[in-house]
Amino acid sequence: MPEVSFHNPYAFLLFLLLPFMIWWYYEKIGHKRHTITFPALKALNHIPVTFRETLWNALPVLRFLILGLIILAITRPQTYSFHEDYSIEGIDIMLVNDISGSMLAEDLEPNRLEAAKAVAESFINGRPNDRIGLVAFAGSAFTQCPLTADHSVLRMLLSKIQSGMINDGTAIGDGVSIAVDRLKESTAVSKVIILLTDGVNNSGYVDPIMSANIAAVYGIRIYVVGVGTRERAPYPVQSQNGTYYDYLESHIDEPLMQEMAAKTGGKYFRAVDNEELEEIYSEIDEMEKTRMQVAHLSNMQDLWHYPVFFALLLLGIEIFIRYTLLKLLP
Repeated sequence: MPEVSFHNPYAFLLFLLLPFMIWWYYEKIGHKRHTITFPALKALNHIPVTFRETLWNALPVLRFLILGLIILAITRPQTYSFHEDYSIEGIDIMLVNDISGSMLAEDLEPNRLEAAKAVAESFINGRPNDRIGLVAFAGSAFTQCPLTADHSVLRMLLSKIQSGMINDGTAIGDGVSIAVDRLKESTAVSKVIILLTDGVNNSGYVDPIMSANIAAVYGIRIYVVGVGTRERAPYPVQSQNGTYYDYLESHIDEPLMQEMAAKTGGKYFRAVDNEELEEIYSEIDEMEKTRMQVAHLSNMQDLWHYPVFFALLLLGIEIFIRYTLLKLLP
């Protein structure tokens, strides 16, 4: 809604002069002009008020209205129309997904990897205005999809990542460093890495803490999601006689993950089931939406010309009445 303000509000103090001016007019001028001495006024009591007399009494009213409008114009009234422009563009996100063999454990349904892909796809669908990319890692890391606004391509490439695509292991530092390399030249308002893993860094060439330090230098936040039960998880094993299940101990280096997140202004989460994993991605989604750029815009318009216009109009009416209808001499 538009709001009215006054550029010179102290000019309203001039209105305090109006009562004195009205008093001075009627005391010094109004009762002494064009007077005729009569021995008695009773004979005039029944004389009707004429139209010209009404016009004469209206002249000072018009004059004081003109003065009031001039004072109002001096205050310089203005209208402001405010609105907020929410910019939802300019967030670049790299998803860094663990595809090591342990991600086939079935403590999440149908397993850790497929559950991670499902929530990642839902996350992508909820951010249609952002550029998102994908890095996959196991014993080494590679870019599955560079930063793109074409989310249909991204979802297709996400669906194709599988455990066993590369040698097994958990190269967390390599995965994060590749994501940093994809984001470091970005001019986006916000740059984010979402790292999902179920293991301990045991492969690769880059130390995870070093990769987090580099991310911090480039203003990239890292959200880390540790996925997997805190107990043993059922794990399918292929054999000549078919598939049987063994139990896999869950090992996540949580102190390392927490330190990586803290160094970059991010956060560490632990998901032990599908519901928690979905809630974590929803929380990350909401946190990044609150970082959207908001511009407070206003449109200012001066209104002083309106009281000036009406003051001139009333002045014209007053001059017309005074020198035509009443035929007064200056």
